[in-house]
Amino acid sequence: MKHDPDNAAIIDYVAAHSMPPGPVHRWIVDETARRFPDVTQMQIEADQGPLLAVLVKLLDARHVLEIGTFTGLSSLWMAEALPVGGRIVCCDVSEEYTSVAREAWARAGVADRIELRIAPALDTLATLQGPFDLAFLDADKENYPRYLPELIRLVRPGGVIVVDNTLWYGRVVDDSDDSEETRGIRRFNDEAAASPWLDVALLTMADGVSLMWRRPGQPS
Repeated sequence: MKHDPDNAAIIDYVAAHSMPPGPVHRWIVDETARRFPDVTQMQIEADQGPLLAVLVKLLDARHVLEIGTFTGLSSLWMAEALPVGGRIVCCDVSEEYTSVAREAWARAGVADRIELRIAPALDTLATLQGPFDLAFLDADKENYPRYLPELIRLVRPGGVIVVDNTLWYGRVVDDSDDSEETRGIRRFNDEAAASPWLDVALLTMADGVSLMWRRPGQPS
């Protein structure tokens, strides 16, 4: 690695040369830290929001899927980048966490672009038909392998799948770690890399971010 990802000067430099967060983005970060101080690590890193927004714009994405919404920071970045008429379907199981997201979306004036489904995501995905232009996965790690075929089914050929935590704090290469979450991410990474339906780039930014281009064709 050519730089220390925890270097404060680098983090500040990246922030100064990327799309800036708005007041509602900052409100989400502060409110999450105030209300849920023990799980702030579930929030995306500061450099991931601009990445998601730019991907929405590059794809001219009108239909976006998010699996794992938490307090709404990632969905806000994407919703604000949508073209007129664009929509996001957000999947989460927590009314408590997503209450912050709902308030943030209303504050930012994008609540009408977002449909929040409170249920186990696999149950929600089974009811969806797609096609989606972009999907973002940041949910329960042990189920990552079960989400993969659903993402391939739902994202259109030429669309993009973004997956967070695919390095899992380095545990993916720690042979002593046999936790259910680590096994799930390892299996997901192996199956995604071997999939005939995906071109994968696993980036070392944040905690590992996988960008996947959906190849043409449909699984039988």
